[in-house]
Amino acid sequence: MSGNETTPAEGGTTTSTPETMPDVQSSKDTRRVAIDKVGVKEVVYPIRLHTKAGGEQSTVANINMYVALPHHQKGTHMSRFLEVLNEHSCQPLTPDDIPQVTEAIRVRLKAAEAHFEASFTYFVEKHAPVTGAAGLMNYEVTFECTATATGQDMIMRVAAPATSLCPCSKEISEYGAHNQRCRIEAAIRTEGEMMWIEDLVTRLEEAASHPVYAVLKRPDEKFVTEKAYENPKFVEDIIRDLAVLLDSDGSISWYRITSENFESIHSHNAYAQIEKDTRG
Repeated sequence: MSGNETTPAEGGTTTSTPETMPDVQSSKDTRRVAIDKVGVKEVVYPIRLHTKAGGEQSTVANINMYVALPHHQKGTHMSRFLEVLNEHSCQPLTPDDIPQVTEAIRVRLKAAEAHFEASFTYFVEKHAPVTGAAGLMNYEVTFECTATATGQDMIMRVAAPATSLCPCSKEISEYGAHNQRCRIEAAIRTEGEMMWIEDLVTRLEEAASHPVYAVLKRPDEKFVTEKAYENPKFVEDIIRDLAVLLDSDGSISWYRITSENFESIHSHNAYAQIEKDTRG
């Protein structure tokens, strides 16, 4: 009996092998509408990273994987995304693996373009500015990779909370000034090796009125409050100062940066964004 034949099963029915099952996804589509991205989202998978201090950190990533679908193909094969990811020997993913996995997805699904996104929480031990009290700060990190026939492109995105204090409020008030937390984010493309997450976090925090901390005692609170008061910044100031910091780094070839201030005396947020190709 050949491998393409069916065999009788209980009750007189027949069972199908993968070779005999219809491949609906690969059938023709006549609408002539290409799809930019189609695939799977929110795949939970372990990831392991080297830290700048020389250690390792393991965390859990939410992974999105997509391919571009040509107009003539009805659908993509969703299971193949997971097959490629888990062919990594079921070991934690590392950032160095991401371009290889993205290219493997492109090849396996016979796509012109493949996309891979891994988002996770990264922890950095941070010490309070006066007492030195230690605490773990959490930062949002995403690696985005695109693979085409000509190669892979990798972008790292990091977001950090910080403090912003309003220059206008400080100027017009007899005492005090309204301040709030802000969320500063930078997506960067580098020439050569990616920047350490810790180094990009430092640049984000340097652009704010002052960093925030996981653990603060009263002497630390006094220090942070006064330092922020001495360094007032509009959302425009934050984003411009961050642009200056990134422009000074010769390894960064492109960036997109944003700052969102969660206003404490308004019902709206303040927002600013800059995108720049530094090679131009």
